[in-house]
Amino acid sequence: MLYVLSKFKGQILNDVLATKIVGETIRYGLYRPMKQSESIKRKWSSTSSGTFSEYILTDEEVNYMLEENPQQHKEAGFSNGFPSRFATIYDLTKEMGLAYFKPQRAIVISELGEHLLKSFNVNVCGNEIMYELINPEYEQQVFLQAMAKSQRKNPFVRVLNDNIPLILLLQTIKMLNADPKQNGAGISRRELPLLMFWKDNNAKSLYKRIVQLRKDYGYNPSDETIIEICIEEIMEGNYKKFNPKSIIVDYPDELIRKMRITGLISLRGAGRFVDINKNEEDKVEYVINKYANYSSFTDEIAYFNHIATLDKNLIEIKAKPVTPNNAEKLLTNWLNQYAWDVIKKELSILSSGGTSKDSVLKLIAAPSRLEFLTALAIKSKIPNVRVLPNYSCDDEGLPTSTAGGNKGDIECYEHQKGILVEVTMATGRQQTIMEIWPIERHLTDFQKERKAQCVFIAPSIFADSKRQINFVRSDSNGEKEIRPYAINEFVNFLENSQCLYVNQTYANNDSPYSIAAESPAPYGE
Repeated sequence: MLYVLSKFKGQILNDVLATKIVGETIRYGLYRPMKQSESIKRKWSSTSSGTFSEYILTDEEVNYMLEENPQQHKEAGFSNGFPSRFATIYDLTKEMGLAYFKPQRAIVISELGEHLLKSFNVNVCGNEIMYELINPEYEQQVFLQAMAKSQRKNPFVRVLNDNIPLILLLQTIKMLNADPKQNGAGISRRELPLLMFWKDNNAKSLYKRIVQLRKDYGYNPSDETIIEICIEEIMEGNYKKFNPKSIIVDYPDELIRKMRITGLISLRGAGRFVDINKNEEDKVEYVINKYANYSSFTDEIAYFNHIATLDKNLIEIKAKPVTPNNAEKLLTNWLNQYAWDVIKKELSILSSGGTSKDSVLKLIAAPSRLEFLTALAIKSKIPNVRVLPNYSCDDEGLPTSTAGGNKGDIECYEHQKGILVEVTMATGRQQTIMEIWPIERHLTDFQKERKAQCVFIAPSIFADSKRQINFVRSDSNGEKEIRPYAINEFVNFLENSQCLYVNQTYANNDSPYSIAAESPAPYGE
């Protein structure tokens, strides 16, 4: 969304421009109204809502979508229809300090927003949209800074609660962990609703209330108890109607996802507890000291300028490095939590685009989850292979972001040979153009120190990807071996193989691996 909005930086916002920006958001497939032509349905069929589509819409198709999907929608300060829809779509960019807009004012992309834009690259080649995450650590840096300053009671969202949730969470956890009578594992997932309903930034009072809750009910209070504390005690009965499931499940899950994006939070006890990531304790101390005592804002511009500034000192603080030996140890520990059948099931869910119900895995974004589960699957079925994932992880070994763009996803070592494992959730032409050439570069670097090959894993392997892989093999006289597998095929391979490294000769440049290749998409060469 920010990528589209940034195209209009500096332009004066009016009804015409707001409608045009909505049209551009539709053009890229990021906003998909219900009534669609057959050509648009085909262009959007290979990707899901909320992501870039594989093919960009033409001017005629954009106009069709605007004309056939009139908006009966009104936001304060914006005209009825698409201008108000624009405000709804892009309001979050203001709340996070990424962009600022207001009718009759120039659109601003903040310093924080510009930093986020550097985390990815978008190219349009003909009618194809190519998207690549190139600096995933920038995304984490931006979310940390936004969350460290994000006040519940701010000019954009006027609520009664007056605190910074991330700061309140970190301070409360520190108090709980400093209390020898508590378990030293942070705050329970079932206690998080208290934090979410807490009206002020008094962490000491929240800590005391949680201690009392544990004294009265242990670590498993009933849903009714939690709801009563939130609604009757904390809110004093002044509340709108809340769905009980939202209070107990949905709100805490959403909070954990947001907090984990910052990199400061770990999950313990199979996801039952939320704790401080010990690898990031220096950042935690900095954030608390810098942002715990804050001034309230009533003016939008003043608050935006506060949250939108890039704190370069915070970026300079580095996490404690996870050594290769420790990374492998942490990975192996998770085999006590996830048996092979569970790993297999969760990989199948990723393959089909389903939704995990696991209390931990559902909180990890799909690309990072695929890297984690793939590393776990290899270690589970071929335990003698050294498995060293390159994703950023917390002190429990759970990924906080995918591996950076300058190295392979997972490095494996079997006897004197290396296997570079590269995974992606991309399918179709996006997979071919954005994945294969970087993989070849990573493999070239990996082969400088050992005989090595690459395993490439995706939900399905696009036909063009297979052809490109065959070209790489042929062009290198077989030296650069990339073995492509659909996720389910790789699971079958692990179940039927004792080795990860495969010696294979080829005839007529045909791959010996079973590949359920996708058919080429309808929008051609």
